[in-house]
Amino acid sequence: MTTVIFDLDGTLADTSGDLIAAANHCFVQMGQGEVLHPKRDAAVGMRGGRAMLTCGLERLGKMDMSLVDAYYPILIEAYRAKIDVHTQMFPGAMDAVGRLRARGVKVGICTNKPVALAELLLKRLGVREAFAAVIGADSLPVRKPDPQAFFETVRQVGGQVERAVMVGDTITDHKTARAAAVPSILVDFGFGDGDLALLKPDAILTSYADLEACLARVLA
Repeated sequence: MTTVIFDLDGTLADTSGDLIAAANHCFVQMGQGEVLHPKRDAAVGMRGGRAMLTCGLERLGKMDMSLVDAYYPILIEAYRAKIDVHTQMFPGAMDAVGRLRARGVKVGICTNKPVALAELLLKRLGVREAFAAVIGADSLPVRKPDPQAFFETVRQVGGQVERAVMVGDTITDHKTARAAAVPSILVDFGFGDGDLALLKPDAILTSYADLEACLARVLA
């Protein structure tokens, strides 16, 4: 029985707009205006709240870790309040998940998003029930790329690591797959790390319409 574990941000869903908006809320409170651009800085949003604050403060020439620490909780609350204003699932993502489930494939999510926010977003988008388990950054003492996060997701969905695959969009997801000794599939429509081919994943997915064929190749 195959198990497919997905990353969330940049893999299943384009969350960049709401993440950048939450960071800009903080910069506005600092009196700096909207420092990050929702499109040009989308990849920064995929790196998390602290990374967005750090990037913006460096751009302003005001980098100070005490500011990052002080505004991080404000960013999280701003994001929680408006978590699904711009966010959308990538085209075909849920159709592909539905096809996998219909074939008996175990499906879960392993994300470095705080688990409460991941759960909230999936419920708001109306797709939470499609996934047998969701493991977030704070579900365990470790997070991706530590393979324990992946292993726990596989365990919770009732799968077997020997027949599991990681689907993501960044070097973190790729390193997770390598550490877990499972195939790595990276999507090229997220906001990942430049030329994905340089990472040498087992496959690059250009459309969710091709997911089953991609899985068949990496599991052959």
